[in-house]
Amino acid sequence: MPYIESDGVKLYYETAGTGTPIVFVHEFSGDLWSWEKQIQYFSRRYRCIAFNARGYPPSEVPGSPSRYSHAHSVDDVAVLMRHLKVKKAHIVGCSMGARTTLDFGLRYPKMAQSLTMIGIGSGSYPRNGAAFKRDAEARAQLYEEGGLAEALKRLRKAPNRVQLKRKNPRAFDDFCRRFLLHSAQGCAHITRRVMARRASIFSMKKSLAAMKVPAHVVVGDEDPIALDSSLFMKQVGPAVRLSVVPATGHLVNLEEPDLFHRLSDDFFALVESKKWRPQGK
Repeated sequence: MPYIESDGVKLYYETAGTGTPIVFVHEFSGDLWSWEKQIQYFSRRYRCIAFNARGYPPSEVPGSPSRYSHAHSVDDVAVLMRHLKVKKAHIVGCSMGARTTLDFGLRYPKMAQSLTMIGIGSGSYPRNGAAFKRDAEARAQLYEEGGLAEALKRLRKAPNRVQLKRKNPRAFDDFCRRFLLHSAQGCAHITRRVMARRASIFSMKKSLAAMKVPAHVVVGDEDPIALDSSLFMKQVGPAVRLSVVPATGHLVNLEEPDLFHRLSDDFFALVESKKWRPQGK
């Protein structure tokens, strides 16, 4: 099994295909296999790279909370790319991975050919920051005390996830099965140290206004928190292209894979042909 080591933590990764690289960064409740449909599709023309974040087996699950942070998540992408001798790539992330993707583009702009962010913005309401942190602590305790099975009961009912169950019960069952293979302790650490400590997207107006990396924000119209964050990013970021997918929740790439592939194909083609232009240019 292929691993890299990033700041002393072993990370599992997979690759498929050849061509311009795409790095996929998974969401909190998923893993690299959440991207299987995208890897099958894009690996026909691209070099697809996906990995499990620290805390997600078979990647290492460090016991110390200090080994988890949003900065670690961003740097892990760069370490993986350097290990694979990838100088520049399209970076594609969902939810937690979308936020990692955004900050990767801000911290390592020369390594990002483009940024694609699905369902970005959890915990970003500035007025609800304290409530979000309280909820994050409660969720972390649920993982520690009730385990993954108890956490999954809540996840099955999440309003922004039930669309996947309605549209594709088989895909939803597979999502739930894979969720139970995660580490409850890893999820607790990530909830406290990564999710709860990130700055709100609404506090990033200056950074978003100055960002030069071509960015594609993809959001379902039944994902209200992400929708608000995505609209904000579009309003303040000249580099941001926005796609709103109707009758769709948090996991656009799983709910509407064919549409997501078409939208991404078009975006990648514009970037690679140097015909992409920021707003107003």
